[in-house]
Amino acid sequence: MENNLPKTSASPAQPAGAEVPIIDIQDLDFFYGQSRALDGISLQILEKKVTAFIGPSGCGKSTLLRCLNRMNDLIDGTRVGRGTIRIHGVDINQPDVDVIELRKRVGMVFQKSNPFPKSIYENITYGLRIAGIKDRRRLDEIVERSLRGAALWDEVKDRLHDSGLGLSGGQQQRLCIARAIAVEPEIILMDEPCSALDPIATAKVEELIHELKRQYTIVIVTHNMQQAARVSDRTAFFYLGKLVEYDETRTIFMNPAHPQTEAYVAGRFG
Repeated sequence: MENNLPKTSASPAQPAGAEVPIIDIQDLDFFYGQSRALDGISLQILEKKVTAFIGPSGCGKSTLLRCLNRMNDLIDGTRVGRGTIRIHGVDINQPDVDVIELRKRVGMVFQKSNPFPKSIYENITYGLRIAGIKDRRRLDEIVERSLRGAALWDEVKDRLHDSGLGLSGGQQQRLCIARAIAVEPEIILMDEPCSALDPIATAKVEELIHELKRQYTIVIVTHNMQQAARVSDRTAFFYLGKLVEYDETRTIFMNPAHPQTEAYVAGRFG
């Protein structure tokens, strides 16, 4: 197995226009020590769609999100039990997978915006410089493209060398999105990216998500039912570490198959 994640097209058996799964999770168990956080999770995440993970606190949705780029590796005592996560057919938990390359291809935006204590420009070029890109003209082009992609360029183009910490909360979160897309990932993971933002900043990030899915596959964890309904194409509902239901978002909210899903989206628990 190659230690990177090759880009592949749909197999010849895929009919033209078919929706292509980019992430395939099968029978996944995950543990914190002896505690099982995920129990037999199976689902496929479609390419260039927005998939929302919903469910009450502690149901496993953020744990699963962090499994997708192995961020849980950074927590002592965690382990995958049985099951697999494949991205483009590659089992990402195999020992020969390059985790740094994986995290480059599967970017992440966290709940609390976390810009580095550096300039706006240096925030975006940090990962590029680590990857060995030194050419100033190329860096300038990527900075502008990334900030435009995060709908932030017009707001910061005249202060690229000011600290990223001087931006508003919503701008900081969009800076973190720009930083994530600068290294050209295929998949962007978002862990409650709007939970600390006001309604106006939230609306800007949601609008940005709609734009980004033209180019990226996005998986978002959210407690906000209205947000899941607004931004996602498909929604997965989790409860106590299990996947209860996974379907098109319209179906989950309007005609769920499982009574527990109906109760949750109606606000009767959680």
